[in-house]
Amino acid sequence: MTQYVRDIMTGDPVTVEPQSSVTAVARIMRDQDLGAVLVTDGDELRGLVTDRDLVIRSVAEGGDPEQTTVAGACSDDVVTVRSDDELNHAVELMREHAVRRVPVVDDGRPVGIVSLGDLAMERDPESALGDISVARPNP
Repeated sequence: MTQYVRDIMTGDPVTVEPQSSVTAVARIMRDQDLGAVLVTDGDELRGLVTDRDLVIRSVAEGGDPEQTTVAGACSDDVVTVRSDDELNHAVELMREHAVRRVPVVDDGRPVGIVSLGDLAMERDPESALGDISVARPNP
């Protein structure tokens, strides 16, 4: 049976504007237990930023995280899929571009994210990655 991106994606993605401060985005990630958020300008996807991006591209550079915007930390050459794409296509793109998360965009608007963890849970929930993906961090 063919599976589609919509079957496993995390819908209703959290988005931030490019002018959002690194600190504000880090707080959103902390408060909502997220590893990535989408950067949008209105309804248009401009990029994706991960917690690692915030550290490597902002904090490690020595800028003031209150003054530094997320625009400089996000990946702006983002590979995307559609919700009606076959899941195998998403896997191929993730492999080809060596990415762990791919935004899902329909009609020019971001509608979700599909992650390596989502794939692990779908394909092999008993795997180490599947176990880790479903585990909740200790407070």
